[in-house]
Amino acid sequence: MFTSVRDDLRATLDEIRAAGLHKPERVIGTPQSATVEVTAGGRPGEVLNFCANNYLGLADHPEVVAAAHQALDRWGYGMASVRFICGTQEVHKELEARLSAFLGQEDTILYSSCFDANGGVFETLLGAEDAVISDALNHASIIDGIRLSKARRFRYANRDMADLERQLKEADEGGARRKLVVTDGVFSMDGYVAPLREICDLADRYGAMVTVDDSHAVGFVGAGGRGTPELHGVMDRVDIITGTLGKALGGASGGYVAARAEIVALLRQRSRPYLFSNTLAPVIAAASLKVLDLLESADDLRVRLAENTALFRSRMTAEGFDVLPGDHAIAPVMIGDAAKAGRMAELLLERGVYVIGFSYPVVPQGQARIRVQLSAAHSTADVNRAVDAFVAARAELEG
Repeated sequence: MFTSVRDDLRATLDEIRAAGLHKPERVIGTPQSATVEVTAGGRPGEVLNFCANNYLGLADHPEVVAAAHQALDRWGYGMASVRFICGTQEVHKELEARLSAFLGQEDTILYSSCFDANGGVFETLLGAEDAVISDALNHASIIDGIRLSKARRFRYANRDMADLERQLKEADEGGARRKLVVTDGVFSMDGYVAPLREICDLADRYGAMVTVDDSHAVGFVGAGGRGTPELHGVMDRVDIITGTLGKALGGASGGYVAARAEIVALLRQRSRPYLFSNTLAPVIAAASLKVLDLLESADDLRVRLAENTALFRSRMTAEGFDVLPGDHAIAPVMIGDAAKAGRMAELLLERGVYVIGFSYPVVPQGQARIRVQLSAAHSTADVNRAVDAFVAARAELEG
């Protein structure tokens, strides 16, 4: 049977390569850090890593690694079960309680990833008589999660509050029983922050719930690192927060939904990705508790990340690069042409700076870019070296 399919698959793969959309996987021979060693699929040797979600540099932090070692000895490697059968340990309940307190929510439920968390929310809470109103640039996991529900779907232009109000009115006019507005807290390709206060104001006016995927914010955005609801002063007005343990919070894997108590209680009974997926590995849960200890005891990592971000953005702008405005650690350097973005990334790797070019369909046609991501693990010298590499790569590209 496969022989009849093979040629079609090969043709599809050839089309992906011809369109410049093939995604090679570079092999790293070291722990995730500000500096990594590329062993295959790119320039061999040690390079500065400016494309990881390791915002606080905790992926190889010695205290986090030590907590993981201790957890292996105490809790074992894996649970070999879903939560409701025999997959819940004390460490899972402790992490859920700590996340709830940290995020200012009533309860939290853990998932194997934030993709699964977003995949389990909408189908559980919304039926055919309900409406979900989603930002046009929301993450793929939100889009796929919405598709699983039978709710009517409305989409508003990115961060456009006038359009959001139009969609809410249309949902009302259609007789929606429940209305849920969902947005990324930070949009991962642009580094733009959602206007949560205005979103909550509109949601209150139209009787809607608010959901925020805060994967690119929790840990370092807001005065205490509690994410975009804290940044905008609406921690008590957001009904559902989804997020990941795989970015600023240690960079491993795992996700969560932090929400009103009744929402979490229903998710434990009806959310399919939760009910039918193995429990989060206890070593990740325990290491995540150590991450929360570090975040709550000091703000040095957040301060260092902010300083690195400001330095990179200011120097790149002074050198004449088109960097999308903002102060988030995601700093997209706009190139425009997809081929140029890919070539620029190659030239940077040759100069010891590891970044990735993004082009259509990941970003709109004609808006190809290199998404630079700063980390607290970067030194001032690292940031300056990256900017110098951009300047040299541009000179070669344009020469």
